[in-house]
Amino acid sequence: MSQQVILVNEKDEMLGTMEKMEAHQKAFLHRAFSVFIFNKKGEMLLQQRALNKYHSAGLWTNACCSHPFPDEDVELAAQRRLYEEMGFTTSLKKAFDFVYKAPFDNGLTEYEFDHVFVGIHDNSIYANESEVKDYCYKSVEEIADSLITHPAKYTAWFHIAFPMVRNWSEANSI
Repeated sequence: MSQQVILVNEKDEMLGTMEKMEAHQKAFLHRAFSVFIFNKKGEMLLQQRALNKYHSAGLWTNACCSHPFPDEDVELAAQRRLYEEMGFTTSLKKAFDFVYKAPFDNGLTEYEFDHVFVGIHDNSIYANESEVKDYCYKSVEEIADSLITHPAKYTAWFHIAFPMVRNWSEANSI
């Protein structure tokens, strides 16, 4: 069965559902989430997307991103997907949300109302090889510098979300 995404308006009010690839082909606004994980040293967990991903394959990004299922709570979906991709769970805190639109060379477009969650994790990671090529923790400063010197290594949404997460984490002592 194909995965359905939740179509929303700019206020995140549900308008209906649509098959995931169709929503990306037609550039319809849909609900999504992004999870940012820090360790106790304040370093951020990055993952390199698997090479078989339908867009942004091999690019570096935050710990995980995805879409909640219809009728699934967004925070529970974020917990579920963090475990599916990175093999661990941790307490998550809703930080903020934002809307972004990013077209890709393959004709797909991410147009998402993105709920951003932040958590702390210092234990083992069991990355799912079908989702994650590699992962590492890096300092926020090192990531900020790399986004400037090597922008093509990162996903479109990470370029948008990272500065907001950085500001949020500094304001909230993460």
